[in-house]
Parts: sequence; C-alpha cells; structure tokens
Amino acid sequence: MIFANDLLAGRAALVTGATTGIGAEIALQLARLGADVTAVGLGKPERDETRTGLTYRELDVSDDAACTALLGAIPRLDIVVNCAGIVRSTAEHQFDVFETVLKVNLTGTMRICTLARPKLKETGGCIVNIASVLGFVGNPQAPAYAASKGAVVQLTRSLSHAYAADGVRVNAVAPGYVRTGFTQLLQEDAARSAAITGRTAMKRWGDPVEIANAVVFLCSPGASYITGAILPVDGGYLAI
Repeated sequence: MIFANDLLAGRAALVTGATTGIGAEIALQLARLGADVTAVGLGKPERDETRTGLTYRELDVSDDAACTALLGAIPRLDIVVNCAGIVRSTAEHQFDVFETVLKVNLTGTMRICTLARPKLKETGGCIVNIASVLGFVGNPQAPAYAASKGAVVQLTRSLSHAYAADGVRVNAVAPGYVRTGFTQLLQEDAARSAAITGRTAMKRWGDPVEIANAVVFLCSPGASYITGAILPVDGGYLAI
C-alpha cells in the first residue's frame, strides 16, 4: 500500500462505471482505504470480491429518473468518480451511434455531477472525472469516444469554477492505454499494441491500480488546493 489504510475513513463515495476495468479498481481502492463506496454500473461486477464498505448497484447513467432516484437515496457524499463510458469504434461514424456514446460519456457525467452537487456542498467534497489521452490526440476509429473525452476535459475545467463557491473541487484523470477488458482487442493486436507502447515513454501498458492511485490522490487532503486539473496517467504517451 502506498496510502495509509484509513486515509478515507468516514468518507462516502460514488463510483460510476464501477463493475469492470478501471472503475472497478477505483471502487475497490477507495474501499480498501476506508471509504463507504456505492459502486454502480451495468451488469454484474467482473470481480467477485466482497469488501466491507463496498456496495454494488445497477445504474445506467443515461437514465435520468434512475440517477435521480439513486442520488436521492444516498444520505451523504464526499467523493464522486465518473468512470462510466462506452466505445463503439468505427460504428461511431454513424450519427445515431455517435449520439449514444456522447449520451453516456459526456451527458451522463454532467448528470451525475449536477445531481451530486448539493450533497458534495454539504461535505466540502470532490469530483474526479475520468477523461482519456484520446481527449487530447483524437482517434480516427473512435470519433465519438475521443470527442466525448475531450468534452469531459472542458466540462471538468468549467465545473471546477462553477462549484468552487460551494467548496467542491472538480478534477479529472486522463488514462493512457491500460490493460482491461475494454482494451483487450488492442492488446491482442500485435501491430497496434506495439505502436501504442512504442509511443509511450515507459514502453508498457498501464495497470488499473495505477489509475486508481491517481484518483485517490485527487480525493485526498493532499490535493486540497487542486481543482480544474487534468492529470494524464499515461506512462508518457502525451509527452511527445
């Protein structure tokens, strides 16, 4: 462990997109450090880990009524992590698919931030949005995903100012290429994987826990004067 075991004791957290991949690791890491975590997403959790303070709930962040009901039922919030996201690759060139991706990745993030704001104001809490390196460099195969993540970057900056008067910090982490089921096909494509690691300064894929650790820092007292920041956790992918 690189953080004190009780770093987040007494904190209540909500993590979206938390049943798989990076979101699942973030939820687990927050719970490991003492937070009471509501982890939401679609489908069953990919990891069958039982941990005190970790509760899984099903939620579609594009469903306004369901999100309103869930946030209304949570008595306290100190931390919100928006990790829910989808990618549809080349199908995103179709307009209806493009809209669907933005509805989840961008509008879903804004919806959760808006609904969580009053409770975060009560606790002086914080939000960490999950952006992506593709929000900076784009991707011809996934225009909607890249556009949505670029918009999450600007949304984060905008909300950091809008929420500052409430004492709520808003930051984002921009992961690089991380070994999850989300990127499995890329990992298995030798040529594309080599191109990714070739550009990455550290010459390897990231691990979900490395993203989770950055999120924990932004949620911690050590980041008390940080808001509106976009932190790339990408092994140096954006350095050139």
